Amino acid sequence: MLLSAAPISVALAEAPAATQAKATQGKTVKVELIAKEVEVVIDNEGHKAIGWTFNGQIPGPVIRATEGDTIEFTLKNDKANKNSHSIDMHAAKSDVMGDFAPIKPGESKTFSYVPEHAGVFFYHCGADPMIQHIARGMIGAIIIDPKDPNAMPKADREYILVEHQTFDNPEDVKGMMANNWQHDAFNAVPFQYDPVHDVNATQTLEAKPGERVRIYMVNAGPNEFSGFHPIAGIWDRVYPSGNPKNVMVGMQNYTVAPGDAATFDIISPKEGAYALVNHSMRAALSGAIAVLMFSDKADPTMGHGDKILPRP
Repeated sequence: MLLSAAPISVALAEAPAATQAKATQGKTVKVELIAKEVEVVIDNEGHKAIGWTFNGQIPGPVIRATEGDTIEFTLKNDKANKNSHSIDMHAAKSDVMGDFAPIKPGESKTFSYVPEHAGVFFYHCGADPMIQHIARGMIGAIIIDPKDPNAMPKADREYILVEHQTFDNPEDVKGMMANNWQHDAFNAVPFQYDPVHDVNATQTLEAKPGERVRIYMVNAGPNEFSGFHPIAGIWDRVYPSGNPKNVMVGMQNYTVAPGDAATFDIISPKEGAYALVNHSMRAALSGAIAVLMFSDKADPTMGHGDKILPRP
């Protein structure tokens, strides 16, 4: 499903950014992504650059289904684009030479798969050079909820953070291969949720004391590992790849490799703030910090619906 309510199937093409549509277990979830090469916001001041995107957004729309559903996926490459694009879905058992092969501008392809494991997964463009397609923004998150609604403690709020490195010169593939990145960001914009390090940031993540906040963290890379740590807090639960069978308890930090993902639960006993960071200081101080504010007056809409992935 994509994030927007439809009981059985969802088409993402016209859905709002991070629209979530919950599907009935065992049903078909229809997902359509359109590769678009368009201007996107790249910082908290509103500057723009040409990004390579799914549905004009970085990250792309959130795809959500339940373990055992059938995902009927369609990728379209906008005829106005200059480049071939593709899809690589980490939740799928598929065919890299067929389903995941690139398509030219104006072309489309459809395939189906059944996600066999609950968790949080990465999707991205795999067209050559893959490092450039990822760095320029063709990234997103897939959440596969467990069939058993009691497999994990119930979350009071949910947020998605997709981390990736960005490059000032998006044509410099050699620089990308040399790991010469300039910024690190959660959800495409450095310090997007951190008004401490960027006075132009206009939002933070929000929750109330005592609430269980679930963070779906996807490391899009393209190159760096992420040591995900909550400054001033401790992860109550960590689920590698988001699978409820993989539970770890009381973790100060958990490393997420490029192309991997994990689910993190946290609870604060009092009002205040945690800073969710990649504890690599180069990454954190280049933009990979998200402030999670705990307040009795927290916005009740944050961490729900479209606001599980807050956008500029």
